[in-house]
Amino acid sequence: MTTHRPSYEGVLDAARQIQGVAVRTPLIESPALNATVGGRVLMKAETLQCAGAFKFRGAYNRISRLTLEEKRRGVVAFSSGNHAQGVAAAAAL
Repeated sequence: MTTHRPSYEGVLDAARQIQGVAVRTPLIESPALNATVGGRVLMKAETLQCAGAFKFRGAYNRISRLTLEEKRRGVVAFSSGNHAQGVAAAAAL
């Protein structure tokens, strides 16, 4: 796997790669939380994402770009949490 530095162009490329697959999750505002903290609080509803976590985006972005040789070797996720669930969901697609 190639390692590279994040860039704005890379973010745009990843957004194109996951478009139509990842859910565009909404921001939800809570007046009660706003009043409690004395400011505006926006919550990202990532439980609506495939596999219930934002980790799906990165997993799908990478897995969907695997070469035939990389696919042959397989993928390992060293996680028992939402990262592994995102990897499994992306691999299933």
